[in-house]
Amino acid sequence: MNETQGRDAHWFDGDGMLSGVAFRRTHGPGKIQPEFVNQYILTDLFLSSVTSPALKTPILPSITTLVNPLSGLITLTLRILRALVLVALSHLSGSQQPIKKISVANTAVLFHDGRALATCESGVPMRISLPGLETVGWFDGAKSEGESEAGTGTHFGNGGFFGWMTEWTTAHPRVDPRSSELILYHNTFAPPYVHYSILPPTLSHEKSGNAVQKYHSVLNRPVPGIQSAKMMHDFGVSSAHTIIMDLPLSLDPLNILKRKPVVSYDPNSKSRFGVFPRYQPEQIKWFETNPCCIFHTANSWDSCIPNKTPEGRETLVVNMLVCRLTSAALVFNAGDLAAPIPISDVPADKKEEEQCRLYFYQFCLSSPLHLEENKRNKIIHQWALSKIPFEFPSLRDSVSMSAAKYIYGCSVSGTTFGAALGRAVKINSLVKINVERLIQKGIRNPPTPITGYVDGRNIAEIAASNDPQDPIKVFMMPEGWYAQESRFVPRNNGSSEDDGWILSYVFDESSQLDSYGECIANAKSELWIIDAKNMKDVAARVYLPQRVPYGLHGSWFSEEQVRSQRPVNSIRSLPVVVLDGLETRIDKSLIWRWWMKARAWLERRLA
Repeated sequence: MNETQGRDAHWFDGDGMLSGVAFRRTHGPGKIQPEFVNQYILTDLFLSSVTSPALKTPILPSITTLVNPLSGLITLTLRILRALVLVALSHLSGSQQPIKKISVANTAVLFHDGRALATCESGVPMRISLPGLETVGWFDGAKSEGESEAGTGTHFGNGGFFGWMTEWTTAHPRVDPRSSELILYHNTFAPPYVHYSILPPTLSHEKSGNAVQKYHSVLNRPVPGIQSAKMMHDFGVSSAHTIIMDLPLSLDPLNILKRKPVVSYDPNSKSRFGVFPRYQPEQIKWFETNPCCIFHTANSWDSCIPNKTPEGRETLVVNMLVCRLTSAALVFNAGDLAAPIPISDVPADKKEEEQCRLYFYQFCLSSPLHLEENKRNKIIHQWALSKIPFEFPSLRDSVSMSAAKYIYGCSVSGTTFGAALGRAVKINSLVKINVERLIQKGIRNPPTPITGYVDGRNIAEIAASNDPQDPIKVFMMPEGWYAQESRFVPRNNGSSEDDGWILSYVFDESSQLDSYGECIANAKSELWIIDAKNMKDVAARVYLPQRVPYGLHGSWFSEEQVRSQRPVNSIRSLPVVVLDGLETRIDKSLIWRWWMKARAWLERRLA
């Protein structure tokens, strides 16, 4: 569709849409009835678009336009100005939906303190109602639109000229499974570039009536040390520390003035990791290493190494597992663009093969005090656990921010994630990695720093293994079938960390694509429930009434969470489209008619 309309498109573009399966209890013991639900998230942008019939392309410019090296200064400037004019126009007479927030809420979903939230980097989260997936309203850090309860009075954003940017939140906030705190950051285009917030829980503690530990509330605290605007998609959170990633992938409108794309990667720069105590971002310590891109972290946790310092005390370390890309090729491939060739030669010590792997970092926080600061801030370990491609990580929620044993994720055979991304990821294998065993093995016999890996087998070799103790297990999709990001669901009263299932939407392309490679009209997806222990058995298949497009991130919400949602007074709904804007006015004056004609002309020009 994008090609026939002659416009750019990128895998990160688009209005947020949720697809879910509710497992409803029916009469009789153990009886469950799956119910499929599919809803667009009714953001300001979506509602403004559907009430503007003249609009033929999205209001916001495509990521492809922003990253394309061939997008000239004039093209970029016009695309951004068009978006600004359309947003301003939505606030004038004749509009049915003003655009107050520019988020499309299309990236991830999570649950915190009685609210299911859909996220995106360009705004605050949007509250969603479970299990029907109705849109409630924007959540500002204190309360959501449509809620009956009063908020706390504090909210995201600092106010001032750039205050609207400081309310933008990461697409991947973290919920501490023990304290129930929501930890997140706000990434902006203006100094200090990153702010940091922690929202303590209120609802569950108020209802329980029990004495509860008091947690700190941190709002919009600046994170020092970041020198420019960056594309910052994720971060790490352990039980006591937070890790901010300052990587050489910029997202800066001022790049236009430098004749560079708004999104630009510098392979000659460094990757910097800032580690600080959870409540003290001003105490950040920076660690530098080779350039890379990281869109998703898998887990972070604290630990101590005994008797490693001359003083004889333990060494405090922070560990982090990430999906590390050796370049920004994925950003370009996702828009059907070739990654640009670096203008200057990349030094030999920074050249790496194109790949995305599950990678282990260990940051030392308490090295000998007599060393200089840049020598104390040392990365003890940095290497991959396995050679196979690995992305979209997940784990059992209850063990996050601690030393979890297993990480689940997605892989592709015979290619890299960058090559597999052509506006859609073709995931043909789901992977379970015993990270505890591979990290222990790597620490005993460390691989080559940065470029090395603990397990050198490929996907086919791992899938052929019959060893029940193999640290890596692979569920291979049947030929022509493709999966999406999987989520782990624990068994009630399970016997081990991996006692449960992984859930993934799957689609059979071998029988549901036409001769042009397009989906047939009655194409349908399935939800597969796979035994997480052996990674072989499909415990159940839920046949869905329609296709679920390849998407980004999902989540599992328990019955307890669904029942614990905060009450709402109202939800958003699709308005009746008024074609000429005159029906809502009794006073059809000459000035009003002139304005509506001028407005219609401008909308057609910008369509």
